[in-house]
Amino acid sequence: MIVWLNGTHGAGKTTTSALVQQLIPDSRVFDAEKVGETLMDITPGLPETDNFQHWPPWRPLVVETARRVLDYAGGTLVMPMTVLVENYWREISAGLAQHAIPVRHFVLHADQDTLRGRIEGDTVMGPSAFRLAYLEPYAEAARAWLHKEAEVIDTTHLTPPQAAQQVAESLRS
Repeated sequence: MIVWLNGTHGAGKTTTSALVQQLIPDSRVFDAEKVGETLMDITPGLPETDNFQHWPPWRPLVVETARRVLDYAGGTLVMPMTVLVENYWREISAGLAQHAIPVRHFVLHADQDTLRGRIEGDTVMGPSAFRLAYLEPYAEAARAWLHKEAEVIDTTHLTPPQAAQQVAESLRS
């Protein structure tokens, strides 16, 4: 099974995923961003883009990597990864379905002011124009399709342990 934690930068995906992993027996965290980083390391580089998700190999490689890890290790993969392009989500979820891998899709949501404050106040990564640039695309995806496709957990007033607990409770029900 895959527990996919979607949402934009600042929603708490990375922190929450580590906490969710601790609450789910036989689970591992798989950050699909590492697949993108591998593609970014190809030399000479792939065609220029502002986001590795736009490279067509990224999506099937995420599916194939998740499938292979689950075939090898079993259990549950907790995957913190922002996917805001509906067609990309459909491609990934269809690929996982072809391998009969169940997916529980969660969106960690927070209001725009909270997200902006978290990004600007991030003491690990520092303020990031790249991360801020995704606030409006996230809001648009949330309105258009994303919140209809997932279980939404509003993290605006939650700590990461509280958000992780909500995910775990939803999985148990």
